[in-house]
Amino acid sequence: MAFHVMLIPTLGCPSNCSYCWSSDEGSPLMDIEVIEEVVKWLKNFRREPVTFTFHGGEPLLAGYDFYRKALPMLTEGLSHLKPALALQSNLWNLTDEMAELFHEYNIPIGSSIDGPQELNDLQRGAGYFEKTMRGYEIAKAHNLRVSFISTITSYSIDHKEDIFNFFLDKGLNLKIHPALPSLRDDRPEKWAISPKQYGELLIYLLDRYLENVEDITVMNIDNLCKSVFLRRGTVCTYVDCMGDTFAVGPDGSIYPCYRFVGMPEYVMGNVRDHPTVEELAESAPARLLEDYKEYVDEECSQCEYIKFCRGGCPYNAITPHNGKIKGLDPHCTAYKMIFKEITERANKEFSSAPNMGMLFARPKEKPTIMSLMLKRS
Repeated sequence: MAFHVMLIPTLGCPSNCSYCWSSDEGSPLMDIEVIEEVVKWLKNFRREPVTFTFHGGEPLLAGYDFYRKALPMLTEGLSHLKPALALQSNLWNLTDEMAELFHEYNIPIGSSIDGPQELNDLQRGAGYFEKTMRGYEIAKAHNLRVSFISTITSYSIDHKEDIFNFFLDKGLNLKIHPALPSLRDDRPEKWAISPKQYGELLIYLLDRYLENVEDITVMNIDNLCKSVFLRRGTVCTYVDCMGDTFAVGPDGSIYPCYRFVGMPEYVMGNVRDHPTVEELAESAPARLLEDYKEYVDEECSQCEYIKFCRGGCPYNAITPHNGKIKGLDPHCTAYKMIFKEITERANKEFSSAPNMGMLFARPKEKPTIMSLMLKRS
């Protein structure tokens, strides 16, 4: 099974999004020596393929020279792990030189736009939209693949139609992300949407996607449909990520996920010490997440969706309880709503089709749930 290492060159970020919990103005920049140690650490850590995602904060603050050195270090130094690379960025600092380098290494980019300019800038700050779209034009000019995440908040949930139509009209791939409470925030619920709202939003997106499947990709719905079809989660929210996902902070500290970076109580080790799988598994954060896995096995044992949900995200689950395991991911209600909707529609399609060929959308026929389940990424 492949594993995932998120590299966080800095928690600093030039934007000032209202609901952001993952930036820190005083954060240092990662030194290239940390990447050297990452390569040494992973040399004999595991034998499966690895994906590296540069995340933040804003990872492009590390600068061109950092990536010019880091990318060959990772791909050549760990070639036996067949490393894949990805990047999450607001694109403000993207240059032609940097874009050309990312194209050379076939790096897909995730970015963030919440919808039309007025709505986006209300949530993410004046000028955000224009700066990100300027970077997007540079990315396109160098044939980089860019997908966008739209964070849905307690405000923007009332504008879901405008948001979907924006991405549809612009021909942009869409992935939505519900605004989430944070362990770092004094007012964690201010921007968050309720589980019921999130579930209703996912069902709305399913309907709109089926109406416009030739013109847009809604990544959430693709992943959810695949999860139901395969009977297992296909993205980190719906899998046992513990032990298969790590994050490396600017100073080389290792965490269970990028969402914990910068919080000392969640440090599992440091890349300079080249910890083994077993040593990391003995750390307090790893034991906490293993306890959550056992909690899910007990609490969700009777749930028909446990195989392709796994109780949702552990971080989401412990946040409302100040880092303690006292409940499931609060969006459990939403997950059940959309999994139930997809399952029931798929069963109805299957039972009403006179032959197997009818399950798959042919030209000029209405797309089906089954066609989304089998859709190639």
